[in-house]
Amino acid sequence: MLDDRKAAILRAVVEEYIETAQPVGSQHVTRARGVQASSATVRNEMSVLERDGYLVQPHTSAGRIPTDKGYRFFVDSLHGWGAGQLNPSQRAEVKTFFTRAHGELEHMLSETSQLLSRLTDHTAVVIAPPHEAATIRSVQVVALGGRTGLVVAVLSNGSVEKRTLELPVRDDGEPVGDAVVAAASTRLASHLTGRTVADLGTAPATGDAAVDALLATVLLALSGGHDEEEGSVFVGGASRMANAFDAVATVRRVLGILEEQFVVVTLLRDLLDRGLTVAIGAEHGVTPLAECSVVVAPVRGGSGEAGTIGILGPTRMNYPQALAAVAVVSQRLGRRMEEG
Repeated sequence: MLDDRKAAILRAVVEEYIETAQPVGSQHVTRARGVQASSATVRNEMSVLERDGYLVQPHTSAGRIPTDKGYRFFVDSLHGWGAGQLNPSQRAEVKTFFTRAHGELEHMLSETSQLLSRLTDHTAVVIAPPHEAATIRSVQVVALGGRTGLVVAVLSNGSVEKRTLELPVRDDGEPVGDAVVAAASTRLASHLTGRTVADLGTAPATGDAAVDALLATVLLALSGGHDEEEGSVFVGGASRMANAFDAVATVRRVLGILEEQFVVVTLLRDLLDRGLTVAIGAEHGVTPLAECSVVVAPVRGGSGEAGTIGILGPTRMNYPQALAAVAVVSQRLGRRMEEG
């Protein structure tokens, strides 16, 4: 634990370094809010903070910069110091975005990742909710012409499942008519509404061979599983990584990880499982991202877990603003998905 003076000095160094990306000297710290000490006293305290691993001096006679341990203390102390807030224009942008958000879930999640990236100036990641846990709100079968049909299922997480299928034929070789399609839609609605995608079951027989054949075809099409990772991760502002790091090799490593969707999903969900909102540097355990921090939050809808959002940036990120942005967007996204 740090005493009040050391904590205030460390906070001043972190805030100034986040703002300027330049090593912070004692003269600046003496003018910071909450620091009431002479320059000599500040230098001594900064030496102690360096000795204890909170600060590091990159060059002789230069000022200090925070270590991962220093950032961790800063983040853990934000509640006592007062967490950040979005400014009025950012709050207005979020409100306008979710007021106008419509269309299929995938499009909205992609646009949300772009919104979060703009708010934080970092790379944003949005993970779609797992399909297996979603329940079916409505389902309909449509004949498209010839033997081609389409089944559309609207899920409780806001996503829309579409499957093309081959309509069964009658005894005369012609595809079933509109009456059979309508009867199958009615039967499916009563059988599937409220069920999860992972538990479609078997539709009770109707006694009409054509309807029963179509029901079996539809259930087979809907149960033809998803690749859970494919298409489930939406990344906004990946190009911002080029401005976040000076070393090209670092940018390449980070962009390479962002392309590995399984790693991204595992990382964010692991952090939530560990009860972390912020992972700094090596804390997240992904070596190529050792120079990065991750801020993450679950998205909760009316039916529970509805996805995950997070931002990825350098350890020198504006944590108060990042936490505020992630919190606001996750809440609004969950509310929007609950409304359908």
